[in-house]
Amino acid sequence: MEYLKKAEPIGEQVTQDIRESVSEILAAAEKEGITAVRRYSEQLDDWNPESFVVSEEEIRRAEDSVDEELKGYINFAREQVRNFAQLQRETLVDFERETLPGVVLGQKQIPVNAAGCYAPGGRYPVLASTIMGIVTAKVAGVKRVVAVAPPRRGENGIYPPMLYTMASSGADQILHIGGVHALAAIAFGIEGVEPVDIIIGAGNAYVTEAKRQLFGTIGIDLLAGPTEILIMADDSADPRLLAADLLGQAEHGPTSPAILLTTSRGVGEATLREVDRWLEGDWPTKDIAGEAWRNRGEAVLCEGDEEMVRVSDEYAPEHLEVQTRDSDWFLEHLTNYGSLFLGEHSTVAYSDKAIGTNHVLPTERAARYTGGLWVGKFLKTVTYQKVSEEGTAQIAPAAAAISDTEFMFGHALTCRIRQERVEEKTAAR
Repeated sequence: MEYLKKAEPIGEQVTQDIRESVSEILAAAEKEGITAVRRYSEQLDDWNPESFVVSEEEIRRAEDSVDEELKGYINFAREQVRNFAQLQRETLVDFERETLPGVVLGQKQIPVNAAGCYAPGGRYPVLASTIMGIVTAKVAGVKRVVAVAPPRRGENGIYPPMLYTMASSGADQILHIGGVHALAAIAFGIEGVEPVDIIIGAGNAYVTEAKRQLFGTIGIDLLAGPTEILIMADDSADPRLLAADLLGQAEHGPTSPAILLTTSRGVGEATLREVDRWLEGDWPTKDIAGEAWRNRGEAVLCEGDEEMVRVSDEYAPEHLEVQTRDSDWFLEHLTNYGSLFLGEHSTVAYSDKAIGTNHVLPTERAARYTGGLWVGKFLKTVTYQKVSEEGTAQIAPAAAAISDTEFMFGHALTCRIRQERVEEKTAAR
């Protein structure tokens, strides 16, 4: 492989200062409750409403303010996410089987009781994140979903299209609060909103660190870093389209990696030129995307398809586009990615916004060991056993012997008591 462009080294994303700040906020919120949450909300967001809980009147006002055409598109995206989540749910089944005479084993899928769905604010109020979290949780059967989003500057609370999206997606409670103190509020409870069991949704480095520190107290989906895209292309790919897709994801932020792997030097070099043309011309977010491309952009020339697969699996990217003649070959051979986009029409933006697959995905090589958010994240796969006298006669000797070998003699005794009772009953018959 040969680098046509190589990314600059990047420093530590989560500094010791961030860790300590997050720890301080979480500890204060756990100890002081609403007092600490209000203090940090006012200090960090200049936001201290009478209540952080969004009222029905506020929801109605937001709904009235949203254009009917936009509502239709939001509703369309919501239904696509719901449909795909339902297809996923159908693959997760309860079962009960007799595995030995007198031994019945079973599995159940039980949803968590309460989930918190955090929607990032900042530069982009990402409506789609709200849909991905709330709708997927509801399809899983979560009884109570708490939606959370920061107040948007210039608005009296949550950005109205975001609030409409939260309410129409099925949120049971909505809080207009952001940042670390927002996660603390739903992890520990606030203003009559009981603590949740799991928090999902991406945010900045502070939010990610808060999820890391809260994990164990509550569940989380994953730890998300800067958004990533990797595109695999051969000589059939369109350099202008490749450049657009690279910059489309680079606009997320100045540390977002955008990577091209190609087996064609001509396509690689042409793509670099097209990126420059876009950035020198009318790319709408060129200040942000340009910084990301300069710092985190890479273009790698590979010897063949096999090397592209090897290199891509090493990157383990969040979003992986394949623009080649035979994209199905790559579907069969690739192993490490958050979500895969096959063919030139399968752009990441479709999945990010409206196609139905979830866009909360692993970053920073976490795709080596996990997938992204899905309906199963809100479900607990639990097991149960039913054992009769006939089953005890078969299981007890093995369980007792293994327990003895492990020096766990109390375990062995619980097995042998039952075994002896079965033997006594059998002898008395």
